[in-house]
Amino acid sequence: MAKTIVVKQIGSPIRRPAKQRETLIGLGLNKMHKTRELEDTPSVRGMVNMIPHLVEIIEERD
Repeated sequence: MAKTIVVKQIGSPIRRPAKQRETLIGLGLNKMHKTRELEDTPSVRGMVNMIPHLVEIIEERD
């Protein structure tokens, strides 16, 4: 099975640049404290690294 990460939105996209809002939507996050389990790929990691002030990685699963 592929590795996955659990990502949680911790910041609001209000008054943020459009690119950051679009990145949140791309990750499937749109409301505060929502979590998503995503496949651990370089593209997902890059998206998370673009907005570290809005999301946090809760756990990494094998």
